[in-house]
Amino acid sequence: MTQRIVWITGASSGIGRAVALEMAREGWRVVASARRQEELDNLAAEGPEGRISGIAVDVTDRDATAKAVERIEAEIGPVDCAVLAAGTHIPTDAETFKPADFRTLVDVNIMGVVNATAAVLPGFKRRRAGHLVVVASVAGYRGLPTAAGYGATKAALINYTEAMKFDLDAWGVKTQLVCPGFVRTPLTDRNPFPMPFLMEVEDAARALVRGMRGSGFEITFPKRFTILVRMVSRLPYALYFPLVRRGTKG
Repeated sequence: MTQRIVWITGASSGIGRAVALEMAREGWRVVASARRQEELDNLAAEGPEGRISGIAVDVTDRDATAKAVERIEAEIGPVDCAVLAAGTHIPTDAETFKPADFRTLVDVNIMGVVNATAAVLPGFKRRRAGHLVVVASVAGYRGLPTAAGYGATKAALINYTEAMKFDLDAWGVKTQLVCPGFVRTPLTDRNPFPMPFLMEVEDAARALVRGMRGSGFEITFPKRFTILVRMVSRLPYALYFPLVRRGTKG
Protein backbone atom coordinates (compact mmCIF):
# COMPACT_ATOMS: atom_id res chain seq x y z
CA MET A 1 0.00 0.00 0.00
CA THR A 2 2.97 2.34 0.46
CA GLN A 3 2.72 5.61 -1.47
CA ARG A 4 -0.57 4.71 -3.09
CA ILE A 5 -3.14 7.52 -3.11
CA VAL A 6 -6.61 7.16 -1.61
CA TRP A 7 -9.31 9.82 -1.80
CA ILE A 8 -11.83 9.67 1.03
CA THR A 9 -15.05 11.70 1.06
CA GLY A 10 -16.96 12.42 4.25
CA ALA A 11 -13.61 12.50 6.03
CA SER A 12 -14.30 15.22 8.59
CA SER A 13 -16.15 12.91 10.99
CA GLY A 14 -17.42 9.41 11.63
CA ILE A 15 -16.29 6.41 9.61
CA GLY A 16 -14.66 8.51 6.88
CA ARG A 17 -12.40 10.27 9.37
CA ALA A 18 -11.44 7.07 11.16
CA VAL A 19 -10.68 5.32 7.87
CA ALA A 20 -8.48 8.24 6.79
CA LEU A 21 -6.38 7.87 9.94
CA GLU A 22 -6.23 4.08 9.66
CA MET A 23 -5.13 4.14 6.02
CA ALA A 24 -2.55 6.86 6.70
CA ARG A 25 -1.06 4.72 9.45
CA GLU A 26 -0.85 1.83 6.97
CA GLY A 27 1.21 3.91 4.56
CA TRP A 28 -1.36 5.31 2.15
CA ARG A 29 -1.13 8.89 0.92
CA VAL A 30 -4.56 10.08 2.00
CA VAL A 31 -6.50 12.93 0.44
CA ALA A 32 -9.41 13.72 2.75
CA SER A 33 -12.43 15.66 1.57
CA ALA A 34 -15.44 17.18 3.32
CA ARG A 35 -17.09 20.58 3.31
CA ARG A 36 -15.10 22.11 6.20
CA GLN A 37 -11.43 22.80 5.57
CA GLU A 38 -10.75 23.48 9.25
CA GLU A 39 -11.87 19.96 10.19
CA LEU A 40 -9.67 18.50 7.44
CA ASP A 41 -6.68 20.49 8.70
CA ASN A 42 -7.27 19.09 12.19
CA LEU A 43 -7.41 15.59 10.72
CA ALA A 44 -4.14 16.09 8.84
CA ALA A 45 -2.47 17.28 12.03
CA GLU A 46 -3.67 14.21 13.91
CA GLY A 47 -2.42 11.71 11.32
CA PRO A 48 1.15 10.64 10.55
CA GLU A 49 3.23 13.58 9.36
CA GLY A 50 2.81 14.30 5.65
CA ARG A 51 0.39 11.42 5.06
CA ILE A 52 -2.94 13.30 4.99
CA SER A 53 -3.90 16.29 2.85
CA GLY A 54 -7.27 17.99 3.12
CA ILE A 55 -9.15 19.31 0.10
CA ALA A 56 -12.54 20.77 0.98
CA VAL A 57 -15.42 20.07 -1.40
CA ASP A 58 -19.18 19.71 -1.26
CA VAL A 59 -19.85 16.46 -3.11
CA THR A 60 -23.39 17.58 -3.93
CA ASP A 61 -21.73 20.07 -6.33
CA ARG A 62 -20.83 18.02 -9.41
CA ASP A 63 -18.46 20.56 -10.98
CA ALA A 64 -16.64 21.29 -7.72
CA THR A 65 -16.19 17.56 -7.10
CA ALA A 66 -14.73 17.03 -10.56
CA LYS A 67 -12.34 19.95 -10.03
CA ALA A 68 -11.25 18.56 -6.65
CA VAL A 69 -10.18 15.28 -8.27
CA GLU A 70 -8.45 17.15 -11.08
CA ARG A 71 -6.52 19.05 -8.43
CA ILE A 72 -5.58 15.85 -6.59
CA GLU A 73 -4.26 14.22 -9.74
CA ALA A 74 -2.37 17.36 -10.79
CA GLU A 75 -0.80 18.20 -7.42
CA ILE A 76 -0.48 14.82 -5.66
CA GLY A 77 -0.92 12.03 -8.19
CA PRO A 78 -3.42 9.60 -9.67
CA VAL A 79 -6.18 8.36 -7.38
CA ASP A 80 -5.65 4.64 -6.85
CA CYS A 81 -8.60 4.18 -4.52
CA ALA A 82 -11.75 6.17 -3.74
CA VAL A 83 -13.62 5.55 -0.48
CA LEU A 84 -16.96 7.31 -0.81
CA ALA A 85 -18.15 7.75 2.76
CA ALA A 86 -19.90 11.14 2.63
CA GLY A 87 -23.42 10.85 3.95
CA THR A 88 -25.98 12.21 6.35
CA HIS A 89 -28.92 10.95 8.36
CA ILE A 90 -32.20 12.72 9.08
CA PRO A 91 -34.79 10.65 10.99
CA THR A 92 -37.93 10.48 8.88
CA ASP A 93 -41.33 9.16 9.86
CA ALA A 94 -45.00 9.82 9.16
CA GLU A 95 -45.37 12.14 12.14
CA THR A 96 -42.67 14.59 11.01
CA PHE A 97 -42.75 13.87 7.27
CA LYS A 98 -40.91 16.55 5.27
CA PRO A 99 -40.11 16.17 1.57
CA ALA A 100 -37.20 18.59 2.04
CA ASP A 101 -35.51 16.06 4.33
CA PHE A 102 -35.75 13.43 1.61
CA ARG A 103 -34.25 15.84 -0.92
CA THR A 104 -31.28 16.48 1.39
CA LEU A 105 -30.72 12.76 1.90
CA VAL A 106 -30.88 12.05 -1.83
CA ASP A 107 -28.56 14.93 -2.69
CA VAL A 108 -25.90 13.94 -0.14
CA ASN A 109 -26.16 10.16 0.15
CA ILE A 110 -26.89 9.27 -3.47
CA MET A 111 -25.82 12.17 -5.68
CA GLY A 112 -22.72 12.77 -3.56
CA VAL A 113 -21.58 9.23 -4.41
CA VAL A 114 -22.60 9.62 -8.05
CA ASN A 115 -20.68 12.89 -8.40
CA ALA A 116 -17.58 11.47 -6.72
CA THR A 117 -17.74 8.34 -8.88
CA ALA A 118 -18.01 10.44 -12.03
CA ALA A 119 -14.93 12.38 -10.96
CA VAL A 120 -12.67 9.31 -10.59
CA LEU A 121 -14.02 7.16 -13.43
CA PRO A 122 -12.05 8.80 -16.27
CA GLY A 123 -8.74 8.08 -14.50
CA PHE A 124 -9.77 4.54 -13.61
CA LYS A 125 -10.78 3.86 -17.20
CA ARG A 126 -7.67 5.44 -18.68
CA ARG A 127 -5.37 3.47 -16.39
CA ARG A 128 -7.49 0.30 -16.48
CA ALA A 129 -7.02 0.08 -12.73
CA GLY A 130 -8.49 1.44 -9.53
CA HIS A 131 -10.52 0.62 -6.45
CA LEU A 132 -14.01 2.01 -5.77
CA VAL A 133 -15.44 1.61 -2.25
CA VAL A 134 -19.01 2.79 -1.59
CA VAL A 135 -20.22 3.09 2.00
CA ALA A 136 -23.90 2.18 2.32
CA SER A 137 -25.54 0.56 5.38
CA VAL A 138 -27.47 -2.48 6.55
CA ALA A 139 -30.34 0.02 6.80
CA GLY A 140 -30.61 -0.46 3.04
CA TYR A 141 -31.50 -4.14 3.37
CA ARG A 142 -35.08 -3.55 4.51
CA GLY A 143 -37.30 -0.77 5.83
CA LEU A 144 -36.67 0.34 9.44
CA PRO A 145 -38.56 2.70 11.78
CA THR A 146 -37.67 6.42 11.37
CA ALA A 147 -35.40 5.57 8.40
CA ALA A 148 -37.73 5.99 5.44
CA GLY A 149 -35.37 8.47 3.81
CA TYR A 150 -31.99 7.21 5.02
CA GLY A 151 -32.80 3.57 4.33
CA ALA A 152 -34.10 4.35 0.86
CA THR A 153 -30.86 6.12 -0.08
CA LYS A 154 -28.71 3.30 1.29
CA ALA A 155 -30.80 0.72 -0.57
CA ALA A 156 -30.18 2.74 -3.72
CA LEU A 157 -26.42 2.70 -3.07
CA ILE A 158 -26.44 -1.08 -2.66
CA ASN A 159 -28.15 -1.52 -6.03
CA TYR A 160 -25.95 1.16 -7.60
CA THR A 161 -22.70 -0.47 -6.50
CA GLU A 162 -23.86 -3.92 -7.60
CA ALA A 163 -24.73 -2.57 -11.03
CA MET A 164 -21.49 -0.61 -11.41
CA LYS A 165 -19.41 -3.69 -10.65
CA PHE A 166 -20.27 -5.32 -13.98
CA ASP A 167 -18.65 -2.56 -16.04
CA LEU A 168 -15.81 -1.82 -13.63
CA ASP A 169 -14.75 -5.47 -13.61
CA ALA A 170 -14.08 -5.17 -17.34
CA TRP A 171 -11.82 -2.16 -16.67
CA GLY A 172 -9.78 -3.96 -14.00
CA VAL A 173 -11.30 -1.79 -11.25
CA LYS A 174 -12.00 -3.44 -7.92
CA THR A 175 -15.47 -2.56 -6.63
CA GLN A 176 -16.60 -3.01 -3.03
CA LEU A 177 -19.73 -2.22 -1.05
CA VAL A 178 -19.58 -1.42 2.67
CA CYS A 179 -22.68 -2.13 4.79
CA PRO A 180 -21.93 -1.33 8.43
CA GLY A 181 -24.22 -2.06 11.33
CA PHE A 182 -24.48 0.47 14.14
CA VAL A 183 -21.27 2.49 14.58
CA ARG A 184 -20.91 5.20 17.21
CA THR A 185 -20.82 8.43 15.17
CA PRO A 186 -22.59 11.82 15.29
CA LEU A 187 -25.13 10.39 12.82
CA THR A 188 -26.11 7.34 14.87
CA ASP A 189 -26.42 9.58 17.92
CA ARG A 190 -29.64 10.79 16.28
CA ASN A 191 -31.27 7.37 16.43
CA PRO A 192 -34.17 7.30 18.94
CA PHE A 193 -34.05 3.51 19.44
CA PRO A 194 -31.67 0.95 20.99
CA MET A 195 -28.69 0.05 18.80
CA PRO A 196 -27.54 -3.53 19.39
CA PHE A 197 -23.87 -4.45 18.89
CA LEU A 198 -22.94 -0.75 18.72
CA MET A 199 -19.37 -0.58 17.42
CA GLU A 200 -16.72 2.04 18.17
CA VAL A 201 -15.71 3.98 15.08
CA GLU A 202 -12.02 3.02 15.33
CA ASP A 203 -12.92 -0.67 15.34
CA ALA A 204 -15.22 -0.09 12.38
CA ALA A 205 -12.42 1.61 10.45
CA ARG A 206 -10.07 -1.29 11.06
CA ALA A 207 -12.72 -3.75 9.88
CA LEU A 208 -13.38 -1.69 6.76
CA VAL A 209 -9.72 -1.38 5.80
CA ARG A 210 -9.18 -5.07 6.48
CA GLY A 211 -12.09 -5.86 4.17
CA MET A 212 -10.60 -3.64 1.46
CA ARG A 213 -7.56 -5.92 1.37
CA GLY A 214 -9.75 -8.91 0.62
CA SER A 215 -11.44 -9.97 -2.57
CA GLY A 216 -15.05 -10.01 -1.33
CA PHE A 217 -17.57 -7.61 -2.82
CA GLU A 218 -19.43 -6.74 0.38
CA ILE A 219 -17.74 -5.63 3.61
CA THR A 220 -19.93 -5.81 6.72
CA PHE A 221 -19.33 -5.34 10.43
CA PRO A 222 -19.88 -6.24 13.20
CA LYS A 223 -20.35 -9.71 11.72
CA ARG A 224 -22.71 -11.13 14.35
CA PHE A 225 -25.11 -8.25 13.91
CA THR A 226 -24.97 -8.00 10.13
CA ILE A 227 -25.57 -11.75 9.76
CA LEU A 228 -28.59 -11.41 12.03
CA VAL A 229 -29.91 -8.43 10.04
CA ARG A 230 -29.44 -10.32 6.78
CA MET A 231 -31.45 -13.24 8.17
CA VAL A 232 -34.23 -10.99 9.47
CA SER A 233 -34.39 -9.09 6.16
CA ARG A 234 -35.32 -12.33 4.40
CA LEU A 235 -38.36 -12.98 6.57
CA PRO A 236 -41.86 -12.67 5.10
CA TYR A 237 -43.67 -9.43 5.95
CA ALA A 238 -46.01 -11.18 8.39
CA LEU A 239 -42.99 -11.98 10.57
CA TYR A 240 -40.71 -9.07 9.68
CA PHE A 241 -42.92 -6.17 10.79
CA PRO A 242 -43.83 -7.43 14.31
CA LEU A 243 -40.26 -8.62 14.95
CA VAL A 244 -38.63 -5.31 14.01
CA ARG A 245 -41.33 -3.31 15.80
CA ARG A 246 -40.65 -5.21 18.99
CA GLY A 247 -36.86 -5.03 18.58
CA THR A 248 -36.69 -1.26 18.03
CA LYS A 249 -38.83 -0.13 20.95
CA GLY A 250 -37.02 2.31 23.18
